[in-house]
Amino acid sequence: MRMMTSARGLAAAAVCGLFCVGAAAASDVEGVRAKFKEMDTNADRSLQFSEIQAARANIFDRMDVNGNAILDRDEIENVRKVAQSHATQKGSRQGGFLGEGNLAERAKQMDADGDGKISRAEFVAYLPERLRAADKDGNQTLSLRELRSLKRDRETSATQ
Repeated sequence: MRMMTSARGLAAAAVCGLFCVGAAAASDVEGVRAKFKEMDTNADRSLQFSEIQAARANIFDRMDVNGNAILDRDEIENVRKVAQSHATQKGSRQGGFLGEGNLAERAKQMDADGDGKISRAEFVAYLPERLRAADKDGNQTLSLRELRSLKRDRETSATQ
């Protein structure tokens, strides 16, 4: 059985994987830069949707504790609990973002076939609407400008 290497790793997987992926998920500037560089595999200083999906595949593999290529309710709930605990320890405002209702809604959006489970393919294919909307020029790539705008919008909505 594969296990997460740390609570921090699981929390990062939850926040980046289930909920957003990208700069808005990280809590510190250096963490954002490191995650961006890791995801920007072609080093063009932008994130293609395909790069985001490749990162989501890696995140899925870390979250799929039993290795059956399906995220079941217990695995999703475990991710939520660890991520919420991590957010609380960091004093993050993301506790509400990881709440039951929001988690259930996102899981439902990812579950394309409606079977109550999230397959690896469903997880990888899912891109939150806010990422798609941030792609202002419609080229399936998020430029640094688009990512900064996404981050500002997220910070603005978190303070309201």
